Amino acid sequence: MSRIGRMPIPVPGGVTVTIADNTVTVKGPKGELQRRLNPEIQVTLEDNAVKVTRSDDGRLSRSLHGLTRTLVANMVQGVTQGFTRDLEITGVGYRAEKAGDKLVMRLGFSHPVEVTPMPGTSLAVEANTRIKVSGIDKEAVGEMAARIRAIRPPDVYRAKGIKYADEIMRRKAGKAGKAIGAKG
Repeated sequence: MSRIGRMPIPVPGGVTVTIADNTVTVKGPKGELQRRLNPEIQVTLEDNAVKVTRSDDGRLSRSLHGLTRTLVANMVQGVTQGFTRDLEITGVGYRAEKAGDKLVMRLGFSHPVEVTPMPGTSLAVEANTRIKVSGIDKEAVGEMAARIRAIRPPDVYRAKGIKYADEIMRRKAGKAGKAIGAKG
């Protein structure tokens, strides 16, 4: 049995979970999320907790057991607390600002880059070098943060670009640094 898949998901007060036709709908104070699940996995609501079970021990059901439990747990957490992902911009003259609901970034290109948030996500700028992506759907928040980071990924040689706040970037020495190290 999957250790993660066996654990029940507690449903906090103010959250309603509806299960019908392999579709789980979770409503909470921050909004509503809906996900269609694979028919190999059964989801039931018992004693104010959601339980995920599998029909057999086949390869597909085993691989989906823990995944399904995690997806439903993320839905419950999303409608109660929400998810955030922080990004940092590093580089001389690199900055971001909010223009309506869009994000306008100056990243060393000949033009400013405009980013429109995906449905279900919101963007905020803190101190013009920090971007906060937030929303109730963990998948959408992660996708939006990855799209922003992909505009100017971090460069380990010049330490410029957009990186996640918790990402550790090791600075590398270029060719000149290697040549000096070899002579000494």
